[in-house]
Amino acid sequence: MTSSSDRSPAVDVQAPKSYEIRTYGCQMNVHDSERLAGLLEDAGYVRAPEGSDGDADVVVFNTCAVRENADNRLYGNLGRLAPKKTSRPGMQIAVGGCLAQKDRDTIVKKAPWVDVVFGTHNIGKLPVLLERARVQEEAQVEIAESLEAFPSTLPTRRESAYAAWVSISVGCNNTCTFCIVPALRGKEKDRRPGDVLAEVEALVAEGVSEITLLGQNVNAYGSDIGDREAFSKLLRACGRIEGLERVRFTSPHPRDFTDDVIAAMAETPNVMPQLHMPLQSGSDTVLKAMRRSYRQERYLGIIEKVRAAIPHAAITTDIIVGFPGETEEDFEQTLHVVREARFAQAFTFQYSKRPGTPAATMEDQIPKEVVQARYERLVALQEEISWEENKKQVSRTLELMVAEGEGRKDGATHRLSGRAADNRLVHFTKPAQDVRPGDVVTVEVTYAAPHHLLAEGLVLDVRRTRAGDAWEKRNAAAAAKPAGVMLGLPKIGVPAPLPVATGSGCGCD
Repeated sequence: MTSSSDRSPAVDVQAPKSYEIRTYGCQMNVHDSERLAGLLEDAGYVRAPEGSDGDADVVVFNTCAVRENADNRLYGNLGRLAPKKTSRPGMQIAVGGCLAQKDRDTIVKKAPWVDVVFGTHNIGKLPVLLERARVQEEAQVEIAESLEAFPSTLPTRRESAYAAWVSISVGCNNTCTFCIVPALRGKEKDRRPGDVLAEVEALVAEGVSEITLLGQNVNAYGSDIGDREAFSKLLRACGRIEGLERVRFTSPHPRDFTDDVIAAMAETPNVMPQLHMPLQSGSDTVLKAMRRSYRQERYLGIIEKVRAAIPHAAITTDIIVGFPGETEEDFEQTLHVVREARFAQAFTFQYSKRPGTPAATMEDQIPKEVVQARYERLVALQEEISWEENKKQVSRTLELMVAEGEGRKDGATHRLSGRAADNRLVHFTKPAQDVRPGDVVTVEVTYAAPHHLLAEGLVLDVRRTRAGDAWEKRNAAAAAKPAGVMLGLPKIGVPAPLPVATGSGCGCD
């Protein structure tokens, strides 16, 4: 008979802490959030269920500072979390990203219930700062002035099994008068080409078949390492990686867009016929005031060269309406470029005054009602052009990489969604055979809308891929997790690997 003294003591098994990350802004922030998730999971945290809405043990805001409403949005969300934190002992809130880099101590003064504030240069410190805040029971504010570790060297929890961001540079050397990003992200710092390619090869070995090279000014890559053709060489090197089916990049700058890059795009089969080229304004006068180093003629010349080398390329852009001093004639010049360039899509923004930028103190700030009217005219013109350009795709046979989460009505319509080589979104009839995200299907386009295409006939071909295998393996692993971890955690789903907007989404490129 075993005595009570021989029995093992009861073990207090504590459930792992959950986390939620809310991301605002550009692809840089999306990529950083994948790293933040990886860091937290390495530290033992688990992802909170989808739609937890602040019910996690740790809520992280990865912020943007480019748009005028960024501050209000953050403080409004922080205010809504305050009562939840009061009723939930041990809950922590962290704020990082560009707004944290800009506001620093202001965040804790306005929202004293925030536990951690960290900047764009030290995202790797988040787990340590959370623990320090817990032990010391006071807010931790740590803003590094220069990059401590290149984001891609940190752990990651990628949102997609088949598509991935690969950061090739951080920071920006431009001095655009409307943009605060260089002040928050710092001067451009390039990764070594060998390190970039090693990461791409590792991702492909895991089943990734599509990568997007990422930089604040992606085609300026090489300025930090003294090679003006480094970016075109990198594109060609990606073309030699077996198993890598699709290569994209965002966002380039017209100033640095050279003929060798166009040649590399045209001559490298896995570099997709898609280009996001920020315009911002079609007026030379406004471009000068913005301190953009190109003019209308130069911009349209790039578009013409791209179309000559890659006839089916889909070109998208960013445009700012209502920059200080913009006249009706200046705005008409923007409309002229839109008509000439015939963008597949344009991501349009009303000028947003940002403290700390030269444009914020410029004279001739445009009245809100004038900006709104111009904005609506621009949107109407671009909608018309987008629809006309999409109608040209009808009857074309396209290869699509199957996506997940991009067709909100797919369940009701019995369709699936995918991206064509030029990144157009296509909804297609669900075939009889099993198709997984990451697989490739061949379809014929039957209908065009301004922002998507339909392929309503039978799927012509289905090609199962290693990327689809990776997606299946990831979901099988999630489903096989032991019952002891059943804390309402979501399956590791795979949302759309690329947002519809291939631009920055903040008009800062």
